[in-house]
Amino acid sequence: MLSIIVPCYNEEATLPLFVQAVEEVNQEMHQELEYIFVNDGSKDQTLQVIKDLYYQYPKSLRFISFSRNFGKEAALYAGLQAATGDLITVMDADLQDPPELLPEMLRLIETGEYDCIGTRRQDRAGEPPIRSFFAKLFYRLVNKTGQTEMVDGARDFRLMTRQMVDAVLELTEYNRFSKGIFSWVGFNTKYLSFENRERVAGETSWSFWSLFRYSIDGIVNFSEAPLNIASIVGALSCVGSALALLFIVIRALVYGDPTAGWPSMVSIMLFVGGLQLLCLGIIGKYIGKIFLETKKRPLYLVKETEADLTKKKNEA
Repeated sequence: MLSIIVPCYNEEATLPLFVQAVEEVNQEMHQELEYIFVNDGSKDQTLQVIKDLYYQYPKSLRFISFSRNFGKEAALYAGLQAATGDLITVMDADLQDPPELLPEMLRLIETGEYDCIGTRRQDRAGEPPIRSFFAKLFYRLVNKTGQTEMVDGARDFRLMTRQMVDAVLELTEYNRFSKGIFSWVGFNTKYLSFENRERVAGETSWSFWSLFRYSIDGIVNFSEAPLNIASIVGALSCVGSALALLFIVIRALVYGDPTAGWPSMVSIMLFVGGLQLLCLGIIGKYIGKIFLETKKRPLYLVKETEADLTKKKNEA
């Protein structure tokens, strides 16, 4: 069985098109499918569309509906937990992940040589230049500062064996960054490249700032470099301040100081204060992550599943 996990947030327009596209591809694969739609607190009619699809495919479609929006990472984790297939794939509902790649991915993973067949975009055509610039910068930074290599342009769309999925599920941390987790667990992975695609319908829920925050989380979760930078900056600041003070004292002794030293004092205070705030902000980010982990809160809360529909139908 092939389990297809689809995180959904305001995807009412794309879901019927997605299922239709996958079903057409499956005519070539002849695979037993298990759809798992995870409604991540959508504000449109996504849940109702999922229910309508469930009535069309009652034997192969399951769904999980959250009590509110918990984020894509929580939706991915919930889908992986619910999947029962021998092979599991993660796909976006907007068809930016081409279902046509599934037969080739399936063929490669059935050779037994690979545990995961991932996908990556060949380019970022159609993407705003500033977003492309920061995306490439993120991958360069995280690969140079962290110990977990992440492939530039890699998508969450990948086909995994049950063994790899079980390994991913063992990582129960609250602060999740799936691209890093998929790389961290290891296993033999091969990437297939494809040309960038636009959404078939609807609008993306990812703004520039939400992607920026997501990338910061990725760096913090898989690298200690920011903490090291804060330590280095603090040390350089102390040395620089000491040299500046020594210079000011010598200058005052030799030439005098008619302005009583307040301009240089204010400049040094502002400089050192700014560095301190920067370092505290970096340390605070890590402490915030620790705080969330120690709370031991669940990653998500389920409000409704397909079992509830079946129960209501039987009661009626």
